[in-house]
Amino acid sequence: MKLPRACSLFALVFSSTSLAESYVIGVEKLAFAPHYSIDAQGQYQGFARELFDLFAGHSGVQLSYRPMAVEQLLPALLKGEVDFKYPDSPSWAQAQKAGQTLSYSQGVVDYVDGVLVAPKRHGQGLEGIKRLAMVKGWTPWGYQQRIEAGAIELTYSDDLRQMIRQALKKDSDGAYFNVVVATHYLDNLSSRPGALIFDAGLPHERGSYHLSTRKHDQLLARFDRFLQERQNDVAALKAKYQVEAHLDSELIGVEQWKRDFIQRQKAKQGQ
Repeated sequence: MKLPRACSLFALVFSSTSLAESYVIGVEKLAFAPHYSIDAQGQYQGFARELFDLFAGHSGVQLSYRPMAVEQLLPALLKGEVDFKYPDSPSWAQAQKAGQTLSYSQGVVDYVDGVLVAPKRHGQGLEGIKRLAMVKGWTPWGYQQRIEAGAIELTYSDDLRQMIRQALKKDSDGAYFNVVVATHYLDNLSSRPGALIFDAGLPHERGSYHLSTRKHDQLLARFDRFLQERQNDVAALKAKYQVEAHLDSELIGVEQWKRDFIQRQKAKQGQ
């Protein structure tokens, strides 16, 4: 029996959809806005979600997102439980990756991890950091020598919100975190915008987040081409979410009037 035209079209669409390449990206189950976060329904959202959705539409593949605890993500990738991991970096977890062959995309988005201090403490230098607030699992690059020497004491928190609260209560001299994420939290999710600002005079790390995989190098190459071919769209997404806002400035995320105030203070100190 010949199928009606509408049924034939439905069968064709269904067949095409079912045959589309499908991949799972393992992502961090973490509040890390504006880069990414998990909403009340458990859905992945933010800059990274929009970027990967744009890539999926551009390339005709199906992508799904599996939020997992940070410490579970790399083992899941190495076991083949997810096809990709985001974010990742060749410099992360090198001991766990020993003997494994992983491929990485080009840098997706740049970041700065560093210490945020109260504005009045800005520019006081490393000697002014005696107690440093940290989120568990983070590594304060550039501070290890002074930590091992006992010159800096670390105080740990379970999450960003708790760490910021600890820093604002003056239980620490500064807080080490991703600068854009901490500033976004202060400006949008707390009642203390600008209460802590990045001090570029203190040790900090600059790098990029990458997409990684064990066995899907061809799709990774397509993703790299997408980043180049659609760079205007990618730039528009970065601007929308402000994920790279003022990364070339020592005053990342600081409101303009505060920038002017700090510059005037520096000018007075230089007289």
